[in-house]
Amino acid sequence: MIDPRRLRVLRALADHGTVTAAAQALHLTPSAVSQQLAALESEVGQSLLRRRGRRVSLTAAGELLVRHANAVAAELERAEATLAAFTSGSTGPVEVGSFASAITQVVAPALAALRVAAPGVTLRVRDVEGHASVPLLLDGEIDLAITEEYRLRTDDRRLTRFPLYTEPFDVVLPPEHRLEGQPDVDLAELADDDWVVTLPGNPVRDVVQQACEHAGFAPRITHTSDDFRAIGALVRAGAGVALVPRNAVRGVPVCGTAPLRRVVAAVRRGSEEHPLIRLVRDALLDAVR
Repeated sequence: MIDPRRLRVLRALADHGTVTAAAQALHLTPSAVSQQLAALESEVGQSLLRRRGRRVSLTAAGELLVRHANAVAAELERAEATLAAFTSGSTGPVEVGSFASAITQVVAPALAALRVAAPGVTLRVRDVEGHASVPLLLDGEIDLAITEEYRLRTDDRRLTRFPLYTEPFDVVLPPEHRLEGQPDVDLAELADDDWVVTLPGNPVRDVVQQACEHAGFAPRITHTSDDFRAIGALVRAGAGVALVPRNAVRGVPVCGTAPLRRVVAAVRRGSEEHPLIRLVRDALLDAVR
């Protein structure tokens, strides 16, 4: 019989790509991870891994077993949710990972509402960029991730998601900019400006670059920061222009069709019916409304 604990190790390896990274996510030593994987290969009588230097890839048998491992994990989450519902589940902690502006817009109001409506729920909030929250969710470090829709694979059946809100991107201009005072700004008019953008890997940077490319130019990136307050300060200092989500820094609307950020909450599949998760989800949706 396959040991489900070893399936968890295989899932971590599939997510993180190296034994060392999988060990860090599981709070194990690399040697312990290697031993678990070797034991799993022995259990199933199949080679599950291809080793290429430090990185490891899955064989066809390994990919097949990961799909079953995901289904097993979802069923275990569902079993926990059912048991929690059976015992009322009105008390306990919920870990939420969210980027800063969503904390301001929906998480903090939800926390305040829960303190009144469900005082047994302890909401613990972790400030984390959207692209970093999903790995934390899959690793079991948090229970709910608030992230951008385009950071989630539509075919990832390990997750259940529900939409929260949509916000446009605005242009932020420095003082005395030639376009200051206009009701909206055509991005093409900013082709010769310096730009302040987020760091590589941040999904907002991808949106900015795609919007500029659609307008016919590549932005001349001069300054970078993942902190929107820092981006706003740099723009006010005259360092360049920026294109940021409206709830992060208020700016000038984009002329025509503005880029959008669709914000969603995601949970591990099977946990969506956990009573604590449901309470937090409903509080988030009430805060959005």
